[in-house]
Amino acid sequence: MRGLLFRHLCRMYLRLTATIFGGVLTVFLVADFVDRAKSYTGPNWVRDVLVLYGYKAVVAGHQLAPAALLLGAGALVAVLRSKGELTAIQALGFSRWTLYGPVVLVSLAVAVGLVVLDETVVGRAGRRVDEITTLRFHRWGDWRSFYGRKQWFRRGDRILHLQDGSADEGFRGVTVLTLDPAFALRERLEADTMQYVSGTRWRLTGVSIRSFEGQAASRIRSAPDGVFDLGVARSDLSIRPGRPEQMSSAVLQEQIRARRTVGLPDRLFSLALHNRVAVPLMAVPAALLALALALRTGRQGITGVLMQGLLVTLALWGLMVVARGLVVGGRLAPAVAAWAPVVVLSLTAAAMARWPNARPRLRRLLVASS
Repeated sequence: MRGLLFRHLCRMYLRLTATIFGGVLTVFLVADFVDRAKSYTGPNWVRDVLVLYGYKAVVAGHQLAPAALLLGAGALVAVLRSKGELTAIQALGFSRWTLYGPVVLVSLAVAVGLVVLDETVVGRAGRRVDEITTLRFHRWGDWRSFYGRKQWFRRGDRILHLQDGSADEGFRGVTVLTLDPAFALRERLEADTMQYVSGTRWRLTGVSIRSFEGQAASRIRSAPDGVFDLGVARSDLSIRPGRPEQMSSAVLQEQIRARRTVGLPDRLFSLALHNRVAVPLMAVPAALLALALALRTGRQGITGVLMQGLLVTLALWGLMVVARGLVVGGRLAPAVAAWAPVVVLSLTAAAMARWPNARPRLRRLLVASS
């Protein structure tokens, strides 16, 4: 009997979540198309828009799935109550804890699936969205912030300016500034090209070196080519362009290390790495919180329960936006920003599930104390 009820609740929760997910995703894509419709012009624009929104559906679906799980949990209680099944479950001796098991199992399974999907599909789909939007429809947005090539690097007492190229293919237009402990310029090296040799050694061509001795004296020497130890390895200069959310976990870890080595900001990359798991897992306590709220609201209809879930979703979204802003401003560690909402949701959901009738108890305590 208990196993049959468990499977029934799992199927019902999945069906409600899928229905809500489909509706929310459709509304989002239609609203996005209406907002940007004026920019979709040119030859074969219909075909390109269909391809674009195919990729957008993947990206947006990954982002909206946790909210659908939250709303589905509240809708589950509303539907059970409207059909009288919630009363029947309680009459048969099952407690409200019987509802939490299916919600935990389904939401946890979906959360794990979202992590895998993010690693394998969503990142590539996000890059294709940026490419089509920018190169085909000329909507640049913040493209340059993430895809502009980095030219300045710092390693120890050296600052490198690399005008063009990559660590694998070599660089062109190379300037290496060597500073003393007082941050005064000690040496300026310029070269036409820079090719990796081994370790931290690079082959430079068209080399010109100006050494500064004191404030007035300097001397210049030049060489057609030579191998120089610049104190920086090839992996340190392998800085990839793109949004951190679109990179795999392995690439994110590599970029965090490289960026820290050469003095580039890495906080958004660390936040993206933690969010890769934290955001999908956030759906589990969020669904439990929505379930606990729905059980406390009496005979409220499905519309009221969904509105209640939307308020929780908006609060979570606002919390994540504020946390990201604090990370960018250097006022909050990326790990704290990613996992704090999960901890807060878990504690709140556990408290509401443990004490479902806290308000009447509090009222009785206040009356007794007066």
